[in-house]
Amino acid sequence: MPVDLTGGIDPAREYVFAERPADPEMRDSVSFWVSDDRGEVGLPRIGVEAVGANWDSHDIQVNVAFPDGRAYRLRDTCPALPAAGPEGRPTVLGAGGLAFRCVEPFGTWTMTYQGKAVRTSSADLVAGRTDGPLVDVAFEVEATMAVPPWVQGSLRTDASDVLRNSVEGDLMGGPRYEQLFRASGSVTVDAGGPQRFTGSGLRIRRQGVRRLTEFRGHCWQTAVFPSGKAFGYMAYPPRDDGKPTFNEGFVFHGDGALIPARVLRAPWLTRLRALGEDVSLVLETAGGAVSIEGTTVVSTHDVHHSDDTYAMKALRQEQADFPAVHQAGVRYRWDGEETFGMLERSHPLSKITQS
Repeated sequence: MPVDLTGGIDPAREYVFAERPADPEMRDSVSFWVSDDRGEVGLPRIGVEAVGANWDSHDIQVNVAFPDGRAYRLRDTCPALPAAGPEGRPTVLGAGGLAFRCVEPFGTWTMTYQGKAVRTSSADLVAGRTDGPLVDVAFEVEATMAVPPWVQGSLRTDASDVLRNSVEGDLMGGPRYEQLFRASGSVTVDAGGPQRFTGSGLRIRRQGVRRLTEFRGHCWQTAVFPSGKAFGYMAYPPRDDGKPTFNEGFVFHGDGALIPARVLRAPWLTRLRALGEDVSLVLETAGGAVSIEGTTVVSTHDVHHSDDTYAMKALRQEQADFPAVHQAGVRYRWDGEETFGMLERSHPLSKITQS
């Protein structure tokens, strides 16, 4: 059965805003998660967040991490790049030295960065230390889409109902989809030579208004395997009042459509560890339970959210005690097959044990 890599989505949704949106709260966002296929380097979330109220400058996030614990991190607000790509359409979202470009909707995207990042470590980030020397960092990634896009709330009626009828729709930030890809590229850090790689990753497109005042945490994992099979899910933790929370995911067998799923067992963020943590999961589908083993191999944390960026200043006004966030690359094993993929999870710091 052929694979529809558009998922039936209008290709125009791949394009970024050509000009400042009328709503000052409107956001445009692109982010990538990239892992090489040997587990030697990871880019656990690189992203641009553009907000209407501050349209001439966009926030950027850069994470580069290695399994020996080295990490390179940047949070900055930089002059926006022009949206028009070489073909004249609004295909570029970027700021400072970071740029994402849609080469072919639901086909090929690129990501490039050349600039600075703070040299730190996974252990320091767990401890909440984000200071360090600024060093040169560069990377380039070509992403070829490999799995149909997942539109959150499109696979399960209960998940759709939660997004429509609860605050969790605001937390998601409006229309959003993500898509797994194959990757090739290179990473250069701290005056070293380029480290070339092939691997895989995840791309996220989001345009909408996002309000995070009532954000309580989440758990999110996804990966594509060499055979073409894949999985993904996102879930918010149970509520104290017992009301439903968003819990949706998918399993993909390499062809056809995404198979609806929900997570039965998720590795919620209950402690802070730099590396080597068991983050295995269990998904439930109509065909039964799917167990996938996972271990973190590269890792970054945002514990105290003290960065001096436009979005972070606004976030601290919305919620002074925003949950700690863990962003990682994970070695996954499923039915004897191995790959590397992503993990992001968060939880209030008051409910986390540092170990």
